[in-house]
Amino acid sequence: MVSFAQGFGPLSLAPIFPQLIEMYGTDLAGAIQFTGVAILVLGFSNFIWVPLSTSFGRRPVLLASTLVCLGSCIWRAQAKTYSSFMGACVLNGIGAGPAETLQPAIITDIFFLDRRGVWNTVYFVFYFGSLAVGPIISGPMAETVGMASFWYLNVAMHAFIFICILFLFPETKWHRMHPDEMRAKGLLPSQQVSDEKINSTNMENKDLEKITTLSGMPDLSHAATAARDPWLGKGTPSKQQFKLWQVNPHPLKAVFYDLWIPWKLFAFPIVEFASFVVSWSASSFLTLNLTQAQVFANPPYGFSSDAIGFMNFAILIGMFIGLATAGPLSDYISMRATRKNRGIREPEMRLPTMIPYVLIMILGNFIVAFGYQNMWDWKPIVIIGYTCAGIQVAALPAIASTYAVDSYKPVSGSVFVSITVNKNVWGYGFSKFITPWIIASGYVPPIMTNMSLITLWCSFGVLFFFFGKTFRKWSEHSDVHRM
Repeated sequence: MVSFAQGFGPLSLAPIFPQLIEMYGTDLAGAIQFTGVAILVLGFSNFIWVPLSTSFGRRPVLLASTLVCLGSCIWRAQAKTYSSFMGACVLNGIGAGPAETLQPAIITDIFFLDRRGVWNTVYFVFYFGSLAVGPIISGPMAETVGMASFWYLNVAMHAFIFICILFLFPETKWHRMHPDEMRAKGLLPSQQVSDEKINSTNMENKDLEKITTLSGMPDLSHAATAARDPWLGKGTPSKQQFKLWQVNPHPLKAVFYDLWIPWKLFAFPIVEFASFVVSWSASSFLTLNLTQAQVFANPPYGFSSDAIGFMNFAILIGMFIGLATAGPLSDYISMRATRKNRGIREPEMRLPTMIPYVLIMILGNFIVAFGYQNMWDWKPIVIIGYTCAGIQVAALPAIASTYAVDSYKPVSGSVFVSITVNKNVWGYGFSKFITPWIIASGYVPPIMTNMSLITLWCSFGVLFFFFGKTFRKWSEHSDVHRM
């Protein structure tokens, strides 16, 4: 709900660019900057929010950011000048930052590895779904009751969610001891060697629950874990978890690490791979958001704002298709590979899931680029092109980011800061140059260039499938594994 609400406003302007141009006396490039600047600020605002969430908990950050979004939407509704509305966009970008980083960290807090693929896909569908639903609602509301009413709808949504967080969302962050800490405290033996030998034939019989895990770690199968902790899955949140913030004995140290670690992670190949896949996959969706009004509001189409907004239903349907397929398929492929690998799960096992979604992405971009350029009938452009964009933007970012989080779980929040900064810097640059490029060269060169870059970054998945473990070994002694 928080991700949906915080993403609902910043990219909702696509169908109402004509009204913004008229209201604030600007041109199309100037109106697009309302979206571009919000995207840029949203990414860098996480250098504020993530350190705070690590030091004082997820709960206070969700509460504070929701209030910032609420105030920015009131400002948007009241803005009378271009600079005033731009200031509201900046504030909205600051408040919406946690929508891109906090939810994956919360998923890592509360779900085991074998369920993260599904839940990260659910998160991406809700977040990118809000970016599709925003234009669906903003267009008709601007056409019938005015833009201010749309922003007051956002205000009501943020007020409702603030109350829900305050009373219904307990703190999820807590310190999980690294095996080195457990050994230092005598909770694990210094060396633990399994007495059982793994029989590969048993793997095909789903005997996964009985297998002893890696050397030096306790058996983490469902049955063994339940035997050690009979309260697993049966507890309820404590009063401590509903405090406005959590006490941190070393808050400045935690803040410093969270300011530094995202930059450090850019040197890690796996994080860089995930950042580029997420960034360019999202930019394929951003292409539609930034171009739909200038294409369909003009001849030969001449659609109204509400009709253009309704075209985003195709993207939303595509996202639900991605939700229904990507997460379960990713977890299924990983589990099958785990059985064949004698019960040892490797993060790279989910990467083959990207293949069908890369092909879908290529198909969608071809149809949109050549459909725009040659003024095809709107039906194939929207029904096929927009739907393909929704499918791939729900699937590719979820698969790539889950791979990065599986590889560096202790710094999942910082991983998403790195991903978000990379994505939003590219998104801002894309919003700056796409309109002049289209005017100069048409729709095919920018859209097909962007598609080629997405394909290039995704193709590195082959390299990481075979050599990802080697890349992880390069950082095996890094402190990011002990945070």
